[in-house]
Amino acid sequence: MTDSFPVKAVIFDWAGTMIDFGSMAPVHALLDVFAADGLPITAPEARAAMGKAKREHVRAILSDAGVAARWHSAKGRAADEGDVERIYAALEPAMEAAATRAATLIPGAADTAAALRKLGVRIGSGTGYTREMMRGIQPAAAAQGYAPDVVICAGDTPTGRPAPLMSWAAMIALNVWPARACIKVDDAPVGIQEGKSAGSWTVGIAGSGNEVGLDIDAYRALSDKDRQTRLAAATATLRAAGADYVIEDISELMPVVREIAARMAQE
Repeated sequence: MTDSFPVKAVIFDWAGTMIDFGSMAPVHALLDVFAADGLPITAPEARAAMGKAKREHVRAILSDAGVAARWHSAKGRAADEGDVERIYAALEPAMEAAATRAATLIPGAADTAAALRKLGVRIGSGTGYTREMMRGIQPAAAAQGYAPDVVICAGDTPTGRPAPLMSWAAMIALNVWPARACIKVDDAPVGIQEGKSAGSWTVGIAGSGNEVGLDIDAYRALSDKDRQTRLAAATATLRAAGADYVIEDISELMPVVREIAARMAQE
């Protein structure tokens, strides 16, 4: 443990960053729930607002121009808050079940957490999942070797991503400051925006996350050319959101942490 290590905390997202390669669980749950409500949506429509608290996610989907037009055609009216609440009520249990099934750590997650702890770095986390949705995930992740010091869930702060409040809540709980001594790691643009607004360094996850959106088997089956093309597009999106660094997956984080620490030491 090194008390003088400049980086004091790393705050991780969950799905697509540390668990659930490809961030598949939210998509499966959203597709199922919207279809059951009589309005099938596409995977890209489900992914567009990924990272938001799930009630906000439902609201964002219903506000999408294409979805709104199909809703009006099917239902004869625009969607309202009653529809948001009805769909969200169905989404809660569906998301909890899907997320628990997909709680497999992304390769490198446990080793990265262990390496950070050896440096004395605190480990926080934030998620667009509610605390109920996390009930199955946390013990499953712990059994695989990943148990962050703090878990901030959707609903724990008055406003979710891209507001900085979840990151700040994690910093308060971890008793770390300043925000510039912390790193936010996320696979979704709203998570990167959260970290930037909080004043932290930000690292985007391109390959294992929402922007590519493939499970680990499908991702590994890509040709080198296809994978690089998809990674380049995901990297551009995360950079546009404000990411200071972008890596393929969590196994590549530690060299970035050490580079950030070196830059901080020179400031």
